[in-house]
Amino acid sequence: MNPLDVLKYGNTTLRESLHDLPLTQWETGGVCGVWSVKDIVAHLASYEHLLAEVLNGFLDGGDTPYLEEIGTVGPLGFNDIEVDKRRGQSSEDIHQEYVTACARAMELAQRIPADLWRDPGTLPWYGDEYALDDFIVYSYYGHKREHAAQINVFKDQLRTTAG
Repeated sequence: MNPLDVLKYGNTTLRESLHDLPLTQWETGGVCGVWSVKDIVAHLASYEHLLAEVLNGFLDGGDTPYLEEIGTVGPLGFNDIEVDKRRGQSSEDIHQEYVTACARAMELAQRIPADLWRDPGTLPWYGDEYALDDFIVYSYYGHKREHAAQINVFKDQLRTTAG
């Protein structure tokens, strides 16, 4: 498995789902539970920041507020807090935050040595039997594919309603 490709293709799938969605529809709820596309992208932006912290832990280290937050409040609390933090921002600003955070995570990922990606137990909070590449596949690639599919279903519904 090439984790850089996995990250790239997860991002490409999400970008393609957003490509032709009018910004006027980004705040319509019900795309994922009560969430709008704007909320989904805010949620994914927070996970990109989290990924950058995880990757930087293998490189230069540094502060880990996102990792600490998810460890304290759990994934569901993290989701609610991070989406709520971005409520007052525009869809364009949230999209740009996602793009920037994703690029930062990719820059860091490119610096991770190949053998480290496959080394189980390097993320003890994720599970001793898992490696960093497992984390990427399940928590990032799969996560983005799932939300991209929800956005695509929403776009299909818009077309049906408009047609």
